[in-house]
Amino acid sequence: MITPEIVAQFRGRMHLDEFEDNNIQSILEASYEDLRAICGDYDLTNNRFKELIFERSRYVYNDALEYFHKNFLTQINNLIIAKALEETSTGGEV
Repeated sequence: MITPEIVAQFRGRMHLDEFEDNNIQSILEASYEDLRAICGDYDLTNNRFKELIFERSRYVYNDALEYFHKNFLTQINNLIIAKALEETSTGGEV
């Protein structure tokens, strides 16, 4: 879930003004949903996952989304593998 605190963190990182919060919220939510569908059931307490959400959102904000998945493939794959290993070690389905 994208909270106002997450929006504020992203806004600060990108040096954006508060008037863009609705747009930022939408971008962050889309990034969150996309990456959860790809990487697994992560939440924003995982800093590596949160970083990917911010990076994907940065690409969206700068109209360069087509480059995100290629540029961050290693990080995405690492999260996918970590989730699979976590589920295997806890007896969950992969």
